[in-house]
Amino acid sequence: MVFSPKFLTLLVTLSVVTFVLSLLLVPWIVCRIPEDYFLQEKRTISTLHRYHPAVYFLIRLFKNIAGIMFIVAGFLMLFLPGQGVLTMLIGLGLTDFPGKFRLERKIIRNKRIFKGLNWIRKRAGVVPLRYPSDQENTG
Repeated sequence: MVFSPKFLTLLVTLSVVTFVLSLLLVPWIVCRIPEDYFLQEKRTISTLHRYHPAVYFLIRLFKNIAGIMFIVAGFLMLFLPGQGVLTMLIGLGLTDFPGKFRLERKIIRNKRIFKGLNWIRKRAGVVPLRYPSDQENTG
């Protein structure tokens, strides 16, 4: 299979852009997670509810679109340069779907992922995330 030079240029450009964006956005988002976020047994009510319903809808729409973009970019980074797994995790965190909180807690219990997130937080001078207990009340 032969690729055109335009396609290869586009692929290289996409790779560089996703790499740079992941270097900038992933640490910023990881540092905004509250240190006790994964200790909670149930999802807390979003502070976004204080906004007008139209604003709330637009913010959630933007978050979900951004989350999907992060998931796609993270998937691409599994094959291209970048922080693929962490970028996909950030994308999952931004999207809304049933069972998301349980999935987040299950993923964060992976010691390598947990250490990776706290490594980013340590470099930024942010308090580390606290590890959730093994006993989860799934309600």
